Amino acid sequence: MVRRPVLLLVAILVGVVAVGLLVMAAFPPTVTPTPVERVLPNERFERR
Repeated sequence: MVRRPVLLLVAILVGVVAVGLLVMAAFPPTVTPTPVERVLPNERFERR
């Protein structure tokens, strides 16, 4: 039997997080392109 089950749980949690980070680094999620919308200042549309 394990004397310190809390340490075992922490070690398992750290291992799962490390594997998750490695998987995310190896297969990053795809980025969906979105159009860039810029706000034009009103000075461009004023009469001179």
